[in-house]
Amino acid sequence: MADDKNEVGAADRSRISLGEDYEVRDWIASLGVSEQELREAVGAVGNSADAVRAYLKKT
Repeated sequence: MADDKNEVGAADRSRISLGEDYEVRDWIASLGVSEQELREAVGAVGNSADAVRAYLKKT
């Protein structure tokens, strides 16, 4: 289900959502990786931002 743009609240920066283009762009910029690298990392360790950061540091 798509995000409800009318619901405004604090962003959940502990999880990486690949379902929304703007979130993918934000995470790519934040982590300094390509979209492919981001998708591979999420596929390898799940959508926890901390786990993805740790995975990316190892590679």
